[in-house]
Amino acid sequence: CPNCNGEFPSIEAIILHLNSQSTCWPHESRPQQFPIPPGLRGSHSSRSSTTGHYHPQSGYIFGVGKNLFDRLQEDPYDYRRKINTYYPFHDEGEWELGRFLVENLTQTQIDKFLKLKWFHTRPRPSFSSKDQLLDWIDALPSFVPWKVSNIEFTGYKTTYPVQLIWRDALEVVKQLFSDPVFANHITFQPHVVNTGGQREYGDYMSADMAWKIQDHLPVGATQVPIILGSDKTPVTRTTGGLEMHPLFITIGNLDSEIRSKATLRAWRCIAYMPIAKFRVHPDYQGILQARLWHKCVDLVCASLKVTAKDGCFMPDPSRYIRYVFTPLVAHVCDLPEATMIATEVDPWDLDAFQKAAKAVHLSGVHMPYWRDWIYACPSVFLTSEVLHTCIKFFADHPLNWVKETVGKHELDTRFMVQHKRVGTRHFTKGVTHVNQMTGCEHRDIQRTIVASIAGAAPPRFVRSIRALVEFIYLAQNPIHSPNSLQSMVQALADFHGFKDAIIDAEARRGKKGVKEDFFIPKLELLQSFRGTVERLGSLMQFSADTTERLLITHCKHLFERTSRRSADFTEQCVRILSRQESMELFNLYALFYSRGATLVNAIHIEDEEVTTVNPALSWVSRVLPDEAHSVHGPRPVRNHFLKGVLSGDALTAFHLTSMPDFKALTATSIQTKYSLVDFTHALSQFINHLSLSTGEHTHWDHRYGHFRTWNKFRLQLHSAFQSRVIMPSRVIQAYPPSDAFPLGNCDTVLINVAGDNGQTSRVAQVRLIFQPKIPRASDLVLPTFLSSPLLYIQFFHFVANPNDRPELAMWTVERTYMVDEHGKRYRCGGVVSLVDVTHAVELIPEYGSKVDKKISSSTCLEGYDRFFLNSFADKESYHTFSTEFT
Repeated sequence: CPNCNGEFPSIEAIILHLNSQSTCWPHESRPQQFPIPPGLRGSHSSRSSTTGHYHPQSGYIFGVGKNLFDRLQEDPYDYRRKINTYYPFHDEGEWELGRFLVENLTQTQIDKFLKLKWFHTRPRPSFSSKDQLLDWIDALPSFVPWKVSNIEFTGYKTTYPVQLIWRDALEVVKQLFSDPVFANHITFQPHVVNTGGQREYGDYMSADMAWKIQDHLPVGATQVPIILGSDKTPVTRTTGGLEMHPLFITIGNLDSEIRSKATLRAWRCIAYMPIAKFRVHPDYQGILQARLWHKCVDLVCASLKVTAKDGCFMPDPSRYIRYVFTPLVAHVCDLPEATMIATEVDPWDLDAFQKAAKAVHLSGVHMPYWRDWIYACPSVFLTSEVLHTCIKFFADHPLNWVKETVGKHELDTRFMVQHKRVGTRHFTKGVTHVNQMTGCEHRDIQRTIVASIAGAAPPRFVRSIRALVEFIYLAQNPIHSPNSLQSMVQALADFHGFKDAIIDAEARRGKKGVKEDFFIPKLELLQSFRGTVERLGSLMQFSADTTERLLITHCKHLFERTSRRSADFTEQCVRILSRQESMELFNLYALFYSRGATLVNAIHIEDEEVTTVNPALSWVSRVLPDEAHSVHGPRPVRNHFLKGVLSGDALTAFHLTSMPDFKALTATSIQTKYSLVDFTHALSQFINHLSLSTGEHTHWDHRYGHFRTWNKFRLQLHSAFQSRVIMPSRVIQAYPPSDAFPLGNCDTVLINVAGDNGQTSRVAQVRLIFQPKIPRASDLVLPTFLSSPLLYIQFFHFVANPNDRPELAMWTVERTYMVDEHGKRYRCGGVVSLVDVTHAVELIPEYGSKVDKKISSSTCLEGYDRFFLNSFADKESYHTFSTEFT
């Protein structure tokens, strides 16, 4: 028993003991609240159709222990910190100075700083040199020491001695599992979530594998699913440069949105793998290096394997002791590394063994690290990975097919002339000249490529590309249902149904010319996505985006702060990393302890809107709101729902600056400055219509009045996937004509307008943002409908629905024109309230076979009359147009 240390024959006997009348753990001290899984969080109104249930024999509590912050008080200097929290530093100010120097300056720069003459007339800090400062930092509490182990291969010599720098993975897991920062973002029990009669697949604990493994564990056990991540990266670009191969770990109990941010300390480095050069024929280098890698991972994770089989007691963030098992559920890596990990086929006869392994497409590792890890199977834990399998696949194959079919010059032109929207990357020089792009750039190309190539490529070819983009978008859903999974499978089936168009266009090419097959490993992997989601949950929680970022923070940035000696640069990196972890942990602990706050992060179950994914910031903001500035990491999204203008249903928030761009324009000057010839007529119609419908009338004459005008406003929505999450706001522009934009720079939106059958949606371009201004001395009172911001817009009307152009599956719109009494055509405009806007939308012109040479990005929306309503503008828009809008 973890409370009284009594010995019992089984876990069931301990449970009976704890539930007996003479228990060592009184019932009144037991927990009353538990963290809620992500799938069951949210307001009652938004989750009214959501039900769920937990695995009945999981997540029992066996007593009270110490969380991570409690263990900090076991440090040998704790008696001094009861007097001075920031010991060995003099006070909080000196601690902040020391931390700043260590985090931002090299050791040489620190010494130069401490020798400045500035200190001759001012008090010096308590530390007099960089050595003393670093000694103090090294004396801060830390839990999992790094080790160095020498690795030898009997019979095979290496160019340099092989050293593995590592720390015990189980101890790192204990540190993660007991960190109070994550108390409100952790799940202990497998569960099933149903919304609207449909099963939901979100984080790992809501998927099938968690439930199945729990069925095989003892009564009351808690799963701590292990997720590994690894990749090799160069830290110098010279020939024969230095490389590092780190191994990272996190646990699947943490919310996926926390694990997806590399700066939130949810991932920890547990080893730097040796990259050895063996004195053997080059043909055998790969197989020996792969075996060395597996041997090292085997050593690092040995204690996790024991715990996965036998279990151990471990305190959680709220101090409650749980009976923990550690199955391996995912290893995040790219395809070459996954091939090395998935292995099996006398192993030391390298020549014969390698030939046999290659014959069955194996790496030649006879003792993979996962061989004795219970419940581990590479067909499961080598998850479908979005960054490489989807995004990199798109760049390597579909994008090249488009280049071959449309032509590089024409494709570049179509991207260069697209309208520039704030917050969306604009490819000023096109997309074909860059040899190496990031995953973010590849995602940005996907946003508009389908609509952009319409007319320049055969319809069946366009449909095959659209099917792949649609599959990639669906694969990135943070929450899946059977319907969304079926849509994803159907999108892939559509690609295979129309891929012959790619062959017909001779777009698939290799070094020897045109290829007529689709033997692409990553394309084959797409077929496993549905099964992976059902077994392990959404794919984005296993994306390599996070590990790619960790390679930068834990290798490249660290290497820049070393002396860059090849002999010991890894050891220097480890020291720097260890100091960083100690400083982050101590800073948060000292903040709470010095203010007398509790070291337990209380479970917060109130329904509230989410503006930040930084758990440390959320905790400090609740307990010590004045100290929120001292927490590093992602900052919260600005919440315009608190002080902005709200729509009638309170689902959309708008923000205008308090100071307008123009304080007092007359109606005539607006017509001239913004080139809006029918502004006064449109405003008159708006006033007349609203006066009749509301019964409010005014003596204010808009023809002689003044107006405040703005060049932009912000629109903010909740996530289409998680209604409690507030998305970053989107800027909507409405700039008047200028030298750079001769016809103005105005964005497009979706608005609600009154129709014959009630409210309907229309696409419009915002040309003016304005509000009537009453002189201070005037006693006029404006009616309600004139007291809030207004928009002058120019309308588009729908001319085709998605079924009319199945290769695009997008709505087609045209500008709406009116004809005056002289037979002259002019754009149909109107005035609406700001709160009638529901979404920001992106329009892509129907270019035809060639882009008009007169068109540029500044005239793109003005030079064409027919546009595609781009449903791939972002994942939120795609979800909206594929569900609500239809």
